[in-house]
Amino acid sequence: MTALADWLDSVNRTVGNLVRWCAILMVLVQFGIVLLRYVFGISFIALSESVLYLHATLFMLGAGYTLLVDGHVRVDIFYAKASRQRQSAIDLFGHLALLIPSMTVLLVWSWPSVRNSWSILEGPISVGGIPASFLLKSLIPAFCVLLLIQSVACLLRDLARLREAAA
Repeated sequence: MTALADWLDSVNRTVGNLVRWCAILMVLVQFGIVLLRYVFGISFIALSESVLYLHATLFMLGAGYTLLVDGHVRVDIFYAKASRQRQSAIDLFGHLALLIPSMTVLLVWSWPSVRNSWSILEGPISVGGIPASFLLKSLIPAFCVLLLIQSVACLLRDLARLREAAA
């Protein structure tokens, strides 16, 4: 089980290592936008939209990596003081009852919109913007799939930990 969990972790680790570059690129593009606007008096809508695309990419594709490194916000009234076995049981419940069902519903409900967007190669959000809204919408199912992958990896680790404690 842990070998499969390690392989699933590697998917989000790879995506996380690639997507982190969006943060640096986003800062550089925003700096360029400010420089162009306030020094040269030039503005490009597509350049401004690119910051939105980079921001969305960073957070949507980075969510699975954030779960991998346990960086999501956690309400730990009981969790912090619980034993490792109890934490695994709480996590198991969270993955099975909350995360997996919600990501599955979001994936199923968003798919028609994403499919339609791709079928017409949906254009820019604003006139003069990036003519690829379909790519932006594609981040929603990608977000769901990456979180589902990481949730299954966490689930496998929690099951292994509970099985070790029971033995």
